[in-house]
This record gives sequence, C-alpha cells and structure tokens, in this order.
Amino acid sequence: MSDGATDKPAENVRTRLFSWPLPIGAYLGALVAVALIPTLLFTAVLLERNNRAQQDVLTTLAEATAGSIVETIDRELAGMTTTLRVLSTSRSLDTDDLVELYDRARSALRDTRSYFILLDENLDQLINTRVDFGADLGQTSDPIPAQRALDTGNTVISNAFYGEVAQKWVFNVMVPWDEDEKRHVLVLTQNAEDLTSLIAGQNLRGGWNASVVDGNGIVVATTFMSSDIGKPFLLWEEGRSDSAPSRQTLAVDGANYETFTVNSRLSGWKVVVWSPTEVVAAPLTRALQTFAFGGLLLAALSALFAWVLARQVTRPVRELAVDARRLGSGDAVTAKPYKVSEIATVSSALAEASHDRQEAEGEIRFLMREVAHRSKNQLTVVSSIAKQTARHAPDFDAFQDSFQKRVQGLARSTDLLIAGGVAGVELRELLEAQIEPFRPGEASRLTMTGPHFRLSNQAAQTIGLAVHELATNASKYGAFSTNSGRLAVEWTIGSENLVIDWRETVARLEPREEGRGFGTEVIERMLGGTLDAVIDREITPDGLHCRFTMPVEKLLPDPDAMKAERRFGG
Repeated sequence: MSDGATDKPAENVRTRLFSWPLPIGAYLGALVAVALIPTLLFTAVLLERNNRAQQDVLTTLAEATAGSIVETIDRELAGMTTTLRVLSTSRSLDTDDLVELYDRARSALRDTRSYFILLDENLDQLINTRVDFGADLGQTSDPIPAQRALDTGNTVISNAFYGEVAQKWVFNVMVPWDEDEKRHVLVLTQNAEDLTSLIAGQNLRGGWNASVVDGNGIVVATTFMSSDIGKPFLLWEEGRSDSAPSRQTLAVDGANYETFTVNSRLSGWKVVVWSPTEVVAAPLTRALQTFAFGGLLLAALSALFAWVLARQVTRPVRELAVDARRLGSGDAVTAKPYKVSEIATVSSALAEASHDRQEAEGEIRFLMREVAHRSKNQLTVVSSIAKQTARHAPDFDAFQDSFQKRVQGLARSTDLLIAGGVAGVELRELLEAQIEPFRPGEASRLTMTGPHFRLSNQAAQTIGLAVHELATNASKYGAFSTNSGRLAVEWTIGSENLVIDWRETVARLEPREEGRGFGTEVIERMLGGTLDAVIDREITPDGLHCRFTMPVEKLLPDPDAMKAERRFGG
C-alpha cells in the first residue's frame, strides 16, 4: 500500500474528531486553560529557579563549612604539635626525671582535652597522664605510627584507634625525641569524640551533616550520630575514597547523598559535609506540592466560572438554532437584540441568509459549469488519443489494442482525479496506478521512492499519460521485458522544481530504431509543452534513463478551486 493511501484513514479520523460538536462550556474551559496553564507553568518555573537558587546558597555554604572545619581541625592538631615541642624542651626529659615530667605535663594539660604519653624506643608507655604515675601501662595500642615517627624523625598524626587505657576511640599526635642516644616518642592523645565539639558549632543548616574521616575510612568525629565514631563512614562502603572529587553525589542503600570532601593538610584526614538528596530537595518538593494544590484549586474555581458563564450563553444559542431550522424550512427570520454581540451578529446573519441563498445558487451553477468543462476536457483528451494512436497504428487490431490500453490508463488517472477532487492527486498513487498493470511478480524488481507531493488534475492527467507510455515501453523493450530487468523511479522536490528519475536496468538491452511514436509525442509535447518540463533521455547498453525536471508552480492544485469545493461540501 502506498504512503498516500496510508494517510487517508488518519486524515478521516482527524476530520471526524474536529467535526464533533462541542458545548460552549468546553470552549470556555479551553479558553480558561489557555489563560491559566501558561501562567501556572511560568510561576512553576520561577518557583523552581528560586528554590534552586536557595539550594545553591546552601550548597555553597556547606562547601565553605567543610573548608572551615578542616581549618579548625588543622589548628587543633598544630596546637597539639606545638605543645609537644614545648614539652620536648623540658630538662626533666634530659635527666629522665619522669615524675617531674608527668607533673609538668599534667599541669600544662589540665584545662585541655589532651593527655600526654611518653614512649620509649620499644614503644612501651613510660608516662600516661590519663592514669596515676607508676601504673602498669604496657605498650602503646597503636604502635605503627609511633614506629614511623621514630624511623622518619617527623611528626606523625595517627588514624583513629581504640585505646586500651582510655577504653575509647582516640587519635595521637606524635613527635620523636632523640638525645644522647636516648630515643623517645612524645605523644598527645585525645578522645575522638572531643573533636565533635569543634565541628558542632559550625554553620550547618538545611539537613547538612559533617563527618571527619581518617585515612582508613573510620569516623573520627561527626555531627550526625555520636555512635558512628570508630565505625566505617556510612557513605564509603568500600573504605577510604582517596580519589573522591570535592563534590559528589553518592548512592548508598538506594538513597542518594550530596557530599563535599576537603582534605586535611596536616593529618591526611577528610572532612565530609553531606546530606541526603531528598532532604536538600525537600523545600523544593514542599513548595511544588503547595503550588500544585493551589493550582488545582484555582483551576477548579475557573472551571466553575466557565460553567456558570456557559449557562448564560446557552439559551440564546438554542434560540439561534430554532431560527436556523426556520430558515431551512423557508420561513422568515428576524434579527433579535441579544446581549452577547457575537450572538446578535449571528442573528442578523440568519436574517440575511435568504438573500445569500440566491448568491449561493449562482455559485452552484458555476460549479456545474466547471463539471461540464472537465467533461469536455476528458473528451478532448480521448479524441487526441484516438487520433494519435490511429496515426501510428499499422492496422485496426493494433489501433484497438493501443487505444484501449491508453484509455484504461486515462481512466485510472481519472479515478484518482475524482477521488482527490480539487485537492489533486498524490504523485505516488498516480505512478502506482499507471505502472501496476505492467509490473512483474517479483516486488524487488520495482522500487519507488520520494516524498509526498500532490499534483493538480491537469498535471496528473498529463504525467499519467507519459508514465503509461514509459511503462508500456518497459514491458515491450525494457525492464519488464526480461526476467531480470529492474525499474527504479525516484522523485525529489526542490524549492522550484520537481525532478522525476526513471531508470530501467536491463542485462542486455536490444537496440531498436528510434521513432516518433505516440509515447514520444506525449512526453515531448504534453510534458514539455503543457508543464514546461526539461527532458533528458539517455539509452545505455544496460538500460534507459529518463529525467524530467518540471516547475513546481505548474503542478500544484488551484487554491481558489479548493476553497470553492470546501465551501460547498466538496
């Protein structure tokens, strides 16, 4: 089935759809919708942008807060390091007076959250201000960073670990001390939970939380839940995320989280400021819900107003319907003064309809003359076909066969003309109708490609005759005369011209004498003379190639005739 035939049911469906009568209330409702919906959409866009701007402010604040927390932690760690360096200058450390060192350290750290530990080169605890001096202490609970401090001679900040003496999660700042072949590690230790008080005072709003995560992915401090200290960070399922970008959206257990990560310069820890995405988007969601409720309420009130107004318009419309039926039966109709100016205009128009009927009858007579004119044109074409066929036919049988086939081709074109009316004929349907009687059984031997294009009745009749002659020649001498020949018809439409390519492919084309038969005259005189076609014809050893270039303005249906047909129900 052709593309043009496929379009017809869809066009009929659209015609039936838009021809259904609708009440005035429906049109008023549509008018309210046209006025209301763009306003609501514009308001929704502004609301969404405003909420996005607020979220961007909160996001920027969260990012700045992450940097502020890192600075606070680094200051705390730097202060602990400074304290250790001061203690390392104590004479009691040089003289191994551990009691004096214990008392001095405990006195210096009395108002702080830190505790002093002294380790020997075997990493055994000599002093721990968490307990009384002389208590049995044993080896440090986190020997690896302490040994690294001894080996490198640099300050080392440990990750969080569970302290055996503190019975809590702690972290250490360690400074090595090496004097006169005596090697010690000075340690300031602090409970991990104490860092929470440093970050709790930061400006976190809108559901944002902050967590300090060490190099092993363990939570050192958090504003979320204190019970998370010492546990793997909940958003890092596979431990520490060294390559995590500063801003990232993570999906954990089916929930999305917005995160900002900043590295600590001194410790290598990470400060993560994070919030569930749904919490960040909650203000926008609530605003949209409120907007949706208000919009529905406004739409309901508008619909009620349209219904009330429609009832006020319906009564005079019914009266107009009565007047229209009276007009149809031939009764006189007088104009009435309605309050709605448009309805009053219609009433006046009905009063003038009897006069307009006379004009309509005159236009109908014009259409009848047009029908007669078309019939005469058909008879003229048939007469021309008869004369030209008789001129080139060797005998009566040949004349009868050729004349019959050509009239049948004309009839097929006429069927399409009648079906299309003044709207014209689809080019693909015209080509299929003329080629169909000659096409072989194998579908692959005929291809037709091109866009939709409607021809005027005159152009369709002329092109139909030309295509019939080409198809007849193809069946006698060309693509359809052998078992392997192929025909390809392709058309393109430019801004000014329609181009039709007729290409026959034959394995061994038998040469024949050129003559000026009826087909040649149709193509040259009718296409060239009537439609101003430029004809390029080339015969090669493997087939025939014809190219017809025609101005589009010569092919289009008459818009005035189309208007007249639509006006009178054509």
